[in-house]
Amino acid sequence: MAAADQPRPAPGPDDIGPSGPGPGPDDDEVLEAELVEEPDASPEESEVLEGDVVEVDPVASALAQRDEYLDSLRRLQAEFENYKKRVVKQQADQVVRAATTLVDKLLPVLDALDLAVEHAGDPDSGDAKALVAASGLLQSTLAKEGLERIDPQGEAFDPTAHEAVGHLPPGEDEDAAGPGEPVVAQVMRAGYRFGGTVIRPAMVTVRG
Repeated sequence: MAAADQPRPAPGPDDIGPSGPGPGPDDDEVLEAELVEEPDASPEESEVLEGDVVEVDPVASALAQRDEYLDSLRRLQAEFENYKKRVVKQQADQVVRAATTLVDKLLPVLDALDLAVEHAGDPDSGDAKALVAASGLLQSTLAKEGLERIDPQGEAFDPTAHEAVGHLPPGEDEDAAGPGEPVVAQVMRAGYRFGGTVIRPAMVTVRG
Protein backbone atom coordinates (compact mmCIF):
# COMPACT_ATOMS: atom_id res chain seq x y z
CA MET A 1 0.00 0.00 0.00
CA ALA A 2 1.35 3.38 -0.88
CA ALA A 3 2.21 5.99 1.85
CA ALA A 4 -0.51 8.28 0.63
CA ASP A 5 -3.06 5.60 1.15
CA GLN A 6 -2.05 4.88 4.79
CA PRO A 7 -4.57 6.18 7.42
CA ARG A 8 -3.58 9.33 9.35
CA PRO A 9 -3.25 9.02 13.13
CA ALA A 10 -5.96 10.64 15.22
CA PRO A 11 -4.98 14.06 16.63
CA GLY A 12 -3.96 14.07 20.26
CA PRO A 13 -5.04 16.48 22.98
CA ASP A 14 -1.91 18.59 22.47
CA ASP A 15 -2.68 19.07 18.81
CA ILE A 16 -6.16 20.53 19.40
CA GLY A 17 -6.20 24.36 19.37
CA PRO A 18 -8.88 26.69 20.64
CA SER A 19 -10.70 26.46 17.32
CA GLY A 20 -9.90 22.92 16.33
CA PRO A 21 -7.05 20.55 15.84
CA GLY A 22 -3.55 21.99 15.41
CA PRO A 23 -2.22 25.42 16.28
CA GLY A 24 -4.39 28.33 15.16
CA PRO A 25 -3.09 31.33 13.23
CA ASP A 26 -3.31 33.63 16.34
CA ASP A 27 -1.70 31.27 18.81
CA ASP A 28 1.79 32.69 18.40
CA GLU A 29 0.58 36.30 18.94
CA VAL A 30 -1.30 35.29 22.09
CA LEU A 31 1.75 33.60 23.52
CA GLU A 32 3.95 36.59 22.75
CA ALA A 33 1.46 38.98 24.38
CA GLU A 34 1.44 36.88 27.52
CA LEU A 35 5.23 36.99 27.71
CA VAL A 36 5.42 40.83 27.58
CA GLU A 37 6.41 42.20 31.01
CA GLU A 38 5.09 45.39 32.62
CA PRO A 39 7.65 48.26 32.36
CA ASP A 40 9.23 49.44 35.60
CA ALA A 41 8.11 52.72 37.17
CA SER A 42 9.91 55.81 35.87
CA PRO A 43 12.48 57.60 38.13
CA GLU A 44 10.06 60.50 38.60
CA GLU A 45 7.30 58.22 39.81
CA SER A 46 9.74 56.55 42.17
CA GLU A 47 10.74 59.90 43.61
CA VAL A 48 7.09 60.89 44.07
CA LEU A 49 6.37 57.64 45.84
CA GLU A 50 9.43 58.04 48.02
CA GLY A 51 8.53 61.70 48.72
CA ASP A 52 5.11 60.75 49.97
CA VAL A 53 6.72 58.66 52.61
CA VAL A 54 8.88 61.55 54.01
CA GLU A 55 7.44 62.97 57.22
CA VAL A 56 7.36 66.77 57.91
CA ASP A 57 9.40 67.91 60.91
CA PRO A 58 6.89 69.52 63.34
CA VAL A 59 9.60 71.65 64.97
CA ALA A 60 10.72 73.17 61.66
CA SER A 61 7.11 73.82 60.69
CA ALA A 62 6.41 75.54 64.03
CA LEU A 63 9.55 77.70 63.68
CA ALA A 64 8.59 78.76 60.16
CA GLN A 65 5.09 79.66 61.32
CA ARG A 66 6.54 81.63 64.25
CA ASP A 67 8.84 83.63 61.92
CA GLU A 68 5.87 84.43 59.68
CA TYR A 69 3.83 85.70 62.63
CA LEU A 70 6.78 87.80 63.87
CA ASP A 71 7.20 89.43 60.44
CA SER A 72 3.49 90.25 60.31
CA LEU A 73 3.64 91.72 63.82
CA ARG A 74 6.66 93.90 62.94
CA ARG A 75 4.93 95.25 59.83
CA LEU A 76 1.78 96.00 61.81
CA GLN A 77 3.77 97.77 64.52
CA ALA A 78 5.64 99.90 61.94
CA GLU A 79 2.37 100.89 60.27
CA PHE A 80 0.90 101.85 63.66
CA GLU A 81 3.94 104.01 64.54
CA ASN A 82 3.68 105.82 61.20
CA TYR A 83 -0.03 106.36 61.79
CA LYS A 84 0.62 107.89 65.24
CA LYS A 85 3.26 110.25 63.83
CA ARG A 86 0.91 111.30 61.04
CA VAL A 87 -1.92 111.97 63.50
CA VAL A 88 0.35 114.00 65.82
CA LYS A 89 1.59 116.08 62.90
CA GLN A 90 -1.95 116.73 61.67
CA GLN A 91 -3.03 117.82 65.15
CA ALA A 92 -0.03 120.16 65.47
CA ASP A 93 -0.76 121.67 62.06
CA GLN A 94 -4.40 122.22 63.03
CA VAL A 95 -3.36 123.98 66.25
CA VAL A 96 -0.96 126.26 64.35
CA ARG A 97 -3.60 127.08 61.73
CA ALA A 98 -6.19 127.87 64.40
CA ALA A 99 -3.75 130.09 66.32
CA THR A 100 -2.67 131.86 63.14
CA THR A 101 -6.29 132.53 62.22
CA LEU A 102 -6.97 133.97 65.69
CA VAL A 103 -3.87 136.21 65.61
CA ASP A 104 -4.73 137.41 62.12
CA LYS A 105 -8.13 138.51 63.41
CA LEU A 106 -6.47 140.40 66.30
CA LEU A 107 -4.11 142.40 64.06
CA PRO A 108 -6.72 145.13 63.37
CA VAL A 109 -7.13 145.52 67.14
CA LEU A 110 -3.38 146.03 67.52
CA ASP A 111 -3.40 148.55 64.68
CA ALA A 112 -6.25 150.47 66.33
CA LEU A 113 -4.34 150.60 69.63
CA ASP A 114 -1.22 151.83 67.84
CA LEU A 115 -3.18 154.65 66.21
CA ALA A 116 -4.87 155.53 69.52
CA VAL A 117 -1.52 155.74 71.32
CA GLU A 118 -0.02 157.80 68.50
CA HIS A 119 -2.84 160.33 68.61
CA ALA A 120 -3.40 160.31 72.37
CA GLY A 121 -1.93 163.79 72.79
CA ASP A 122 -0.26 164.30 76.15
CA PRO A 123 1.64 161.05 76.94
CA ASP A 124 1.42 161.82 80.66
CA SER A 125 -2.36 161.97 80.65
CA GLY A 126 -4.40 159.20 82.20
CA ASP A 127 -6.01 158.20 78.91
CA ALA A 128 -2.66 157.94 77.12
CA LYS A 129 -1.15 155.84 79.90
CA ALA A 130 -4.18 153.57 79.89
CA LEU A 131 -3.94 153.06 76.13
CA VAL A 132 -0.22 152.35 76.31
CA ALA A 133 -0.76 149.86 79.14
CA ALA A 134 -3.57 148.05 77.29
CA SER A 135 -1.57 147.88 74.06
CA GLY A 136 1.53 146.62 75.84
CA LEU A 137 -0.41 144.00 77.77
CA LEU A 138 -2.06 142.60 74.65
CA GLN A 139 1.18 142.54 72.67
CA SER A 140 3.13 140.89 75.51
CA THR A 141 0.44 138.22 75.86
CA LEU A 142 0.53 137.47 72.13
CA ALA A 143 4.35 137.52 72.15
CA LYS A 144 4.33 134.65 74.67
CA GLU A 145 2.29 132.67 72.15
CA GLY A 146 4.83 133.30 69.38
CA LEU A 147 3.78 136.65 67.89
CA GLU A 148 6.67 138.95 66.93
CA ARG A 149 6.24 142.60 66.00
CA ILE A 150 8.08 143.88 62.89
CA ASP A 151 8.98 147.56 63.38
CA PRO A 152 12.03 148.14 61.13
CA GLN A 153 12.53 151.89 61.54
CA GLY A 154 16.06 152.76 60.29
CA GLU A 155 16.89 149.15 59.33
CA ALA A 156 17.89 147.80 55.93
CA PHE A 157 14.97 147.08 53.65
CA ASP A 158 14.01 143.40 53.57
CA PRO A 159 11.52 142.55 50.80
CA THR A 160 10.56 139.30 52.58
CA ALA A 161 9.32 141.19 55.67
CA HIS A 162 8.73 144.75 54.43
CA GLU A 163 6.30 146.16 51.92
CA ALA A 164 7.52 149.40 50.34
CA VAL A 165 4.70 151.82 49.55
CA GLY A 166 6.82 154.93 49.07
CA HIS A 167 10.34 155.98 48.06
CA LEU A 168 12.47 158.91 49.25
CA PRO A 169 15.74 160.25 47.82
CA PRO A 170 19.00 159.00 49.37
CA GLY A 171 20.00 160.48 52.71
CA GLU A 172 22.03 159.76 55.79
CA ASP A 173 19.80 156.83 56.77
CA GLU A 174 21.21 154.59 54.05
CA ASP A 175 24.54 154.34 55.88
CA ALA A 176 22.88 151.80 58.19
CA ALA A 177 22.61 149.33 55.31
CA GLY A 178 25.66 150.33 53.30
CA PRO A 179 26.22 152.60 50.29
CA GLY A 180 23.47 152.27 47.71
CA GLU A 181 21.33 149.96 49.87
CA PRO A 182 17.70 150.99 50.60
CA VAL A 183 16.80 151.79 54.19
CA VAL A 184 13.41 151.94 55.93
CA ALA A 185 12.77 155.66 56.46
CA GLN A 186 9.29 155.40 57.98
CA VAL A 187 7.01 152.64 59.26
CA MET A 188 3.44 153.33 58.26
CA ARG A 189 2.06 150.09 59.71
CA ALA A 190 3.84 147.48 61.78
CA GLY A 191 4.20 143.94 60.51
CA TYR A 192 4.03 140.68 62.42
CA ARG A 193 5.57 137.21 62.46
CA PHE A 194 3.92 134.22 64.08
CA GLY A 195 5.87 131.05 64.74
CA GLY A 196 8.74 132.40 62.64
CA THR A 197 6.51 132.99 59.59
CA VAL A 198 5.60 136.45 58.32
CA ILE A 199 1.83 136.71 58.48
CA ARG A 200 1.83 140.40 57.51
CA PRO A 201 4.76 142.46 56.21
CA ALA A 202 5.45 145.92 57.60
CA MET A 203 4.22 148.77 55.41
CA VAL A 204 7.17 151.16 55.04
CA THR A 205 8.64 154.04 53.11
CA VAL A 206 12.11 153.38 51.68
CA ARG A 207 15.01 155.79 51.30
CA GLY A 208 17.97 155.19 48.98
